[in-house]
Amino acid sequence: METADKEKKQILWFEEIIKKDVPLVGGKNASLGEMFSKLTSLGINIPNGFALTSTAFWNYLQYNKIDRELADLFKKLDYKNLDSLKETSRKARGLVLKGKFPKDLEQEILADYQKLGDYYKQKNIVVAVRSSATAEDLADASFAGQHETYLNVYGKEALLSAIKKCLSSLYLERAFVYRAEKGFDHLKVALSVGVQKMIRSDLASAGIMFTLDTESGFRDVISISSIYGVGELIVKGRITSDQFYVFKPTLKLGKKAIIVKTLGRKEKKYVYAKTIGLKEASVAVKDQAKFSLTDEEVLQLSRWACQIEEHYQNPQDIEWAKDGKTKELFIVQSRPETIHSLQNNAQEYQEYEIKPQAEPIVNGIAVGNKIGQGKVRVIPNVAQISQFKSGEVLVANMTDPDWMPIMRMASAIITNEGSKTCHAAIVSRELGVPCVVGTKNATKFLKTGQEVTVDCSQGSGRIYAGKVPFAIKKYDLKNLPHLDTKIMLNVGAPDLAFKASFLPNSGVGLARVEFIFADKIKVHPLALYNFEKIKDKKLKNRINELTFGYKDKKDFFVSKLAEGVAQIGAAFYPKPVIVRFSDFKTNEYKALVGGTAYEPEESNPMIGWRGASRYYDENFRPAFEMECQAIKRVREEFGLTNVWTMIPFCRTVEEGKKVVEIMAENGLEKGKDGLQIMVMCEIPANVILAEQFLEVFDGMSIGSNDLTQLTLGLDRDSGLVARIGNEQNEAVKELIRRTIKICKEKGKYCGICGQGPSDYVEFADFLMKEGIESMSLNPDSVMKTIFSLSNLKK
Repeated sequence: METADKEKKQILWFEEIIKKDVPLVGGKNASLGEMFSKLTSLGINIPNGFALTSTAFWNYLQYNKIDRELADLFKKLDYKNLDSLKETSRKARGLVLKGKFPKDLEQEILADYQKLGDYYKQKNIVVAVRSSATAEDLADASFAGQHETYLNVYGKEALLSAIKKCLSSLYLERAFVYRAEKGFDHLKVALSVGVQKMIRSDLASAGIMFTLDTESGFRDVISISSIYGVGELIVKGRITSDQFYVFKPTLKLGKKAIIVKTLGRKEKKYVYAKTIGLKEASVAVKDQAKFSLTDEEVLQLSRWACQIEEHYQNPQDIEWAKDGKTKELFIVQSRPETIHSLQNNAQEYQEYEIKPQAEPIVNGIAVGNKIGQGKVRVIPNVAQISQFKSGEVLVANMTDPDWMPIMRMASAIITNEGSKTCHAAIVSRELGVPCVVGTKNATKFLKTGQEVTVDCSQGSGRIYAGKVPFAIKKYDLKNLPHLDTKIMLNVGAPDLAFKASFLPNSGVGLARVEFIFADKIKVHPLALYNFEKIKDKKLKNRINELTFGYKDKKDFFVSKLAEGVAQIGAAFYPKPVIVRFSDFKTNEYKALVGGTAYEPEESNPMIGWRGASRYYDENFRPAFEMECQAIKRVREEFGLTNVWTMIPFCRTVEEGKKVVEIMAENGLEKGKDGLQIMVMCEIPANVILAEQFLEVFDGMSIGSNDLTQLTLGLDRDSGLVARIGNEQNEAVKELIRRTIKICKEKGKYCGICGQGPSDYVEFADFLMKEGIESMSLNPDSVMKTIFSLSNLKK
């Protein structure tokens, strides 16, 4: 149909609409029409429907003679004044709601509603009535939640009423604020209303997915949020959803690439009310302990997301729903992702540096990577938002679109509830305001007037008492110097991996699993392995709390370790990621839940039962084999064959052979699918017998911290002798020089992953001159080290 013909029509069916029809049907309905007409042939399920056009909207205003009254109202509007906003909204919405439909439009709406029922063979078909503004869902303006949607609508009278309410929602307070800030003229924006067949997600699940990581902008993952019931509860931030990350490159290779699965707190859900609309219901405890999507459903949604993104050639923010009656999945909306898609060509890398002296007083889920400060203002409900002052830190149980007028004024936002796809998260990202959601108890522990620092820079959300000093570093990536030595990264926290991947790098020289143990698993691996044999009821209850949703405690360990490693592996794919098996000392293992039963007392754990000597010990071997199973899952199931392994603290060649044998028995065979097994070179014996170690292993990674302490006879945990030496000691450098030389002669990998090159640029210069293949640096040292080495080279 030609555009001129469409412009005359008051209603268009989805099959008649394409993405260029935004001026007629708004961004939301244009996208629905585009998908229905172009993507259903690919097997993507889109519910059918129709849309009232902008022509219908202007006809409605003119028919009721309210267009001029609205113009007069808007002349007096001060969108920065809450009272002015409230009064203008009340009057404007009242004018629209009192109006009547032109007879021809009303008849056409009811006739098409009947046709939609005939299409699905349902009388009084249940529909969703959605608002779609003509300035909505653009690449730089999402208008997320600014206008109203009405669900579980059926019957002629209810449909007409819901459409009228949608039209009036163009003049909500939050919509005025958003349009003003984005530079849209209130009188030139129309509202289209979509009428779409409702999916019975109240009997199953629904949610949101993004075709990138919403925090870092990392493009190679699909991020899916899922809850029971109708999906509106996610945006409202009332509950924490199940979260899934799917890795696109290996998904497209046919792998089961769900690299992260996080069980959410899903105590509530929205279901159909007996009459029109929705009501809140409780979720059974047994269902709370289950994921609201199966793995196959997660993969199906991800495949559709990839197809939709490829069609639009742009990252997408997608709503989906599962029909509880037919068990089918549906895509009910897709819009452009508006934050990171605009930053794709950024030539600047920015990092925040903060060194707090105390523990955080509240923890939660970080949104973005910024830091904010200010005085707390606890707002119990939306009726009290007029108390909020510009520059304060907003603390609330949750937010919804009605909070928009004050969110733009906040220096930071903190909520008890919510996930990375709740309303507070979506809006704060777009505003560029640091936000921490899902804290559970922020309104209890934070008091109005209290000075706080809100830190989203460390992967998780942390709120500190007082004003903690921090710095912002900015690096120009346009003029990045070239070095002959590969620069790799040391990565411990999986949540920071996607962000770190934007640094110039050749992969990860050291992926530490200790952070995953301490932060994600928290329980001693043998306590999980022997869970059924534990007699201490208090300990069992604690482990059950930490492993909620997992009956098989061994599977919990393997799953969480695999997910943590996979996040790092995916972030740097296809570059190599060298994962060091666990290298806790006995005192550190003992600190894990249940650890005291499995760890001996050692007077000097630093040079005691650690590294390789644990792995083949009959007491610890089951734990090591679970680690092997996790790495195998990462490489085979997720398809991340760029993940290599590394054995720490391997005292003898014989130890090395035993460990490599056990790995092979557990599916990690050296050389298979490109698997390389490195050894840490951190004991003088590793250097003295380097040729023999290299017959067992594929290369060496120098652990300069331990090599220094063992060469100089130090205990690096003892501050009394720390002053005596560091990596730049000549004896240590001589051992490193010899290691590099032998590895080069043997044609084997040689890198360094110790602290030295991150701390001392002259030490990094020494390594570069000796011809080391790679230096693995802490992320916060990468840029300064590259520029410093380049200057020394000159």
